[in-house]
Amino acid sequence: MDEATALELIRLADGHQVVSVKLADRVPAWDPGYYAADIIISSDFVNAQLRILVTLEDLDHWTGALDRIEADELRAANGDVLSVDWPPAGNDGYLRFIADDPYVVEVHDQHQTQISVRVPLDMDEGWIPEARQRLRDVQRLLSPGD
Repeated sequence: MDEATALELIRLADGHQVVSVKLADRVPAWDPGYYAADIIISSDFVNAQLRILVTLEDLDHWTGALDRIEADELRAANGDVLSVDWPPAGNDGYLRFIADDPYVVEVHDQHQTQISVRVPLDMDEGWIPEARQRLRDVQRLLSPGD
C-alpha cells in the first residue's frame, strides 16, 4: 500500500463519479488528534473539494455507519431509506450517505458556504468490504506507536 492510497479513508465510486475523503497528512493538524482531510467530488458535472477535520472517534463513527449500511442491505426493504451522516452532522462539512437505488452521497458544507451537492452512485456489490479495508488501513496508519 502506497502513502497516497493509505491516506484515502473513503472512496465511493461508480466509474463515472467519485466522492472520496483523503487525509491531508498522517500528523494531526493540531492537538488533540484533529486530522485535516479533504472531501473530494469528481464528476463530469462538478469537481469540488472541501476541507474538514476528522478525529479517531470519527473513524469509529465510519465503522458504525458501514455496519448500519450493511445491515440495511441484508434486511428486506420496507420502503424506508437509510440515511447516515459522517462525520456526525453539525460539523462544518460532512457526508450524508443515503442507501437508496442508486446510492446517493450528499456533501454538505454546513457553515462556510451552506452549499450541498448530491451525487448518485451506482455502487458494485464489493464496495463495503473495500470501504472497511480502507478504514483499517487508515486506522493502522494513525494508530499510536507508528
